[in-house]
Amino acid sequence: MKNTALQLDKINPADIILEAAVNRFSEYGYNKTTMAEIAKDAGMSAANIYRYYKNKEEIAAACAKRCMSDRLDSLKSVIRGTGLTAAEKLEKYVLTTLQDSQEMFRENKKIDEVIMATTKNRADLVHDKINNENALLTEIIAYGNQTGEFDVDDVIESAATIHSMLVLFDVPMFMYLFTKEEFEKKAHAVIKLLVSALSRK
Repeated sequence: MKNTALQLDKINPADIILEAAVNRFSEYGYNKTTMAEIAKDAGMSAANIYRYYKNKEEIAAACAKRCMSDRLDSLKSVIRGTGLTAAEKLEKYVLTTLQDSQEMFRENKKIDEVIMATTKNRADLVHDKINNENALLTEIIAYGNQTGEFDVDDVIESAATIHSMLVLFDVPMFMYLFTKEEFEKKAHAVIKLLVSALSRK
């Protein structure tokens, strides 16, 4: 187990706690992790950790929120690249979603426990994630309409539908189901179908 104790005067103690929690969740799972263990790994007393987080569920939610924010930043970065067509933006969105899920799964085999806890205890965070990603898909489709590449009447509804279709690539625990190559093949097939459906006839 990596010791995450750092100089508290230089780094936010709440961030140290999150780092310790992520490491422990990754190695032992969410269900088998205690607040006392997280505190020990963070190099602080069990009493001190409660100054920042009232329970393990709150720590898991903060970890999930940070992860969701990182993924959103990653998606924004790739779809807002210059010189891309709408189809290329959509392709990058789908492939980046898949790659992020695969990386998360490789780095944390027990990520499903944190996802389940967050979905159960903080559904609002999941809804925020969905809304933010729907907004990016809406942006892509609207751009395609603007350039004449796409011909979509209800942009918002279409974005929400596409987001639902991509759930296989979006959930790390699903990465058990197929090999990396099989997932990539499926992703390219979905991209081809979506571009064909959205394109101006």
